[in-house]
Amino acid sequence: MQGHRRLRPRPGRCRAQRLLRRIRRRQLGQKRRPAPHGTELLDKHRTAILAANRRDMENAEAKGLDAAMLDRLQLSDAGIDNICEGLRQIAALPDPVGEMDEFRTRPNGLQIGKMRVPLGVIGIIYESRYRT
Repeated sequence: MQGHRRLRPRPGRCRAQRLLRRIRRRQLGQKRRPAPHGTELLDKHRTAILAANRRDMENAEAKGLDAAMLDRLQLSDAGIDNICEGLRQIAALPDPVGEMDEFRTRPNGLQIGKMRVPLGVIGIIYESRYRT
């Protein structure tokens, strides 16, 4: 019978676990701070964003994209306002971190459940779809 080797956690995992603990301890206001900041940045750089979109539109037209695709590519003040509103809605959501559900009890009495953990990233996906 061989002796048991002591397994050591990988260094990256330890850092990730420490970061997760720090995020869990943060106050809700600290977690929500990036969403309003993103809204402020979008408003602050609105002119530059729209100018870049105009260049994209010109390049797309020069490459012969059809009218439907050009319509989907077009970004407007209203589109930026919608993105800002989406960020505000995210900030208003309840904090799910630490919530547990779907508990089960194993035959040996061990309780197992799902716990929500932070991902730490908010992304906005711009879809090329018809306007409604």
